[in-house]
Amino acid sequence: MRSSSGRNSSGNNGGSRGGNSGGRGGSSGGRGNPRGGSSGNPRGAGGNRDNKQGGRPKNPRPEERRYDVGPGATHEGPKSGRGPAARGGAKGGPKKPLQRGRSVPATSREYEARAEERNRERYAGKKDVKPPKTFPGAEQEGERLQKVLARAGYGSRRSCEELIEQARVEVNGEIVLEQGRRVDPEKDEVKVDGLTVATQSYQFFSLNKPAGVVSTMEDPDGRQCLGDYVTNRETRLFHVGRLDTETEGVILLTNHGELAHRLTHPRYGVKKTYLAHIVGPIPRDLGKRLKDGIQLEDGYARADHFRVVEQTGKNYLVEVTLHEGRKHIVRRMLAEAGFPVDKLVRTAFGPITLGDQKSGWLRRLSNTEVGMLMQEVEL
Repeated sequence: MRSSSGRNSSGNNGGSRGGNSGGRGGSSGGRGNPRGGSSGNPRGAGGNRDNKQGGRPKNPRPEERRYDVGPGATHEGPKSGRGPAARGGAKGGPKKPLQRGRSVPATSREYEARAEERNRERYAGKKDVKPPKTFPGAEQEGERLQKVLARAGYGSRRSCEELIEQARVEVNGEIVLEQGRRVDPEKDEVKVDGLTVATQSYQFFSLNKPAGVVSTMEDPDGRQCLGDYVTNRETRLFHVGRLDTETEGVILLTNHGELAHRLTHPRYGVKKTYLAHIVGPIPRDLGKRLKDGIQLEDGYARADHFRVVEQTGKNYLVEVTLHEGRKHIVRRMLAEAGFPVDKLVRTAFGPITLGDQKSGWLRRLSNTEVGMLMQEVEL
């Protein structure tokens, strides 16, 4: 009995030694003893511990890793086909392009034609529905007063509304205080601060005409004329009155026919002021003679005002104001009095003055100047 138990114990010891030597052989069991019980473990004890814990699987090495490449696949191997992990790596494969919006299936032309026909049958025989007005007072005729003033150049619509609030605007002689008043630019008379507003698309310019320019809009002989200064204007303009070819100064251009007619009509007596260069000496009573009237070929011509502006030796610069507009009227009056004119410049036409405007320059008249012109001729 003793000898058999001794053999069993020695056999167990031998088996344990064989298992340990097999563990030193590595996981592949290269040098392990075939009699060893736990080959593939670095230590025999560790193998026993893993078995006691339920055989928890270890993470495989990269070269031994298998991918779930088919439906129902496990870590043991693929079932069928190539899965998303195989196509795009360990995180689910390549990203699919984002689809913006919902895809609408294409419809045939025949289907669209039938739908259009059904819609026509559905709404056939129904009356046209007129949409309601979008703002109160839209059914009224005319334009809002602040819009008319803004188009005439009195500033923005907000600033024109402030003019109305300040009781500075009147329509047909009545002061307007409420906003949104509608007017007819063709018929109603609109005034700001007592000056008539040109509510239509009128244009008013002042030109400092140089010497040698003919007072016509077109010249058949090809000479320089007034039309050469307004060739880029869309609206056809015409000149108010005339100036001699050698006379310089203010000449008005506009497309307002009634205003141009009244400015040149003797009934309204619009005054023009001229500066004339003459050679003296001149007598003291020259101004009185011009105011009393000078007999000319076509009748008497009278000056409204005369004064000496500057004297340098025998050279005199005199100012003559008159309301007549006959041809060469200032030159003929001074020549008849014994003082021929060397140079003549018109410095003012009614309320429009030359100021510092350079020769050959064209400028647009302000709203105040236009209103003063209209007030001058009772428009």
